Amino acid sequence: MEKILEKYAQLVVRAGVNLQPDQLLVINAPIECAAFARKIAAAAYTAGAHDVIVSWNDEKTAKIRYDMAPTTVFGEFPEWRKQLYVGYAQQGAAFVSIHAADPEIFSGVNPERLAAAQQAAGEALKEYRERMMTNKNSWCVVSIPTEAWARKVFPGVDPELAVEQLWQEILAAIRVNTSSDPVENWELHLAYLEKARTFLNHQRFTRLHFQNGRGTDLQVELPEGHIWASGAEYTEDKIRFVANMPTEEVYTLPKLDGVNGRVVGTKPFTYQGSLIENFVLDFEKGKVVNYRAEKGQEVLENLILTDAGSCRLGEVALVPVDSPISRSGILFYNTLFDENASCHLAFGKAYPTCLKNGENMTPAEREAAGINESLLHEDFMIGSEDMSVTGITADGKEIPVFRDGNFVDFN
Repeated sequence: MEKILEKYAQLVVRAGVNLQPDQLLVINAPIECAAFARKIAAAAYTAGAHDVIVSWNDEKTAKIRYDMAPTTVFGEFPEWRKQLYVGYAQQGAAFVSIHAADPEIFSGVNPERLAAAQQAAGEALKEYRERMMTNKNSWCVVSIPTEAWARKVFPGVDPELAVEQLWQEILAAIRVNTSSDPVENWELHLAYLEKARTFLNHQRFTRLHFQNGRGTDLQVELPEGHIWASGAEYTEDKIRFVANMPTEEVYTLPKLDGVNGRVVGTKPFTYQGSLIENFVLDFEKGKVVNYRAEKGQEVLENLILTDAGSCRLGEVALVPVDSPISRSGILFYNTLFDENASCHLAFGKAYPTCLKNGENMTPAEREAAGINESLLHEDFMIGSEDMSVTGITADGKEIPVFRDGNFVDFN
């Protein structure tokens, strides 16, 4: 297992952020993941890192704070933490985030406190998030099991065994095993995603039509000059990196006022430590006009009402149901994994890199081009085994993209 973890850490450094000699690396890590953070740090120094900075977080302490701190605290964001992210980003650092949260750690917390903290963090880290979403810096999000997360995924299983089972699922999803080089495995996988991306970019669709038997009937207009992206991305210095490990998606941005119809969620998703389940959204001219959820209604409402752009979409992503994560049949309660088992959309900020020259546009130019802006970017899953996606071209031609939950043949 130690050798496998070292392979995993090397994969994150070599293929994830593709760390360059003398570059800084910042690791965001829960304290439960300290051992793996140290392996990433060692792999980074081996790769020639100038320095490695670790930003620790502890969701249990955060829970105490949400329950007991004075209300005014949640409208504040520490200047030192802002400078940690913004300052190192300005110096060209690469960023690795280990995402391994307890899916329901903050259930029962006053939603207004969570919303205020989200707003304060979003405002303080706006420059940092802009740099990440325009690929000024390389970044990568990965996961390892924690006991609280594993117990949620495998309820009723002995905690130690649950962690072991979750490890096996994660290692399979990120293509790390004992018999092959994971970097080579990823080269093959990225090549497949590149074929799908090339197919979609060649079509120049003006609109996508999503339909399934669960009630989804959604028209998503795509702005002129939109770009489909896949697993491999590039910084402005042409350094290739992989932002998410695992990744099975090909994605672009919708036009901010061009989404109409109904979409039905097919998997729960976690927001601010609470679950939102069995939800339905109605869109008109890009904006959510009606919404309901069997669980997490108030949390969903706070998400949608965060700012002017949080009620609109910033991403549309295609993921086949025969992807390895989907075939596992496991609900991970972790967006990094669940979004790669299902077609999904995202509330909030769009990736400017998904529009020609979008990363160089002013805010006003982005809005005019149809790029949504928001303090947040939150994915939610809509895919199903009967999902149909049809692309419509400028001359009205309809081209099948997905049938029965999978890509049509794009070779």
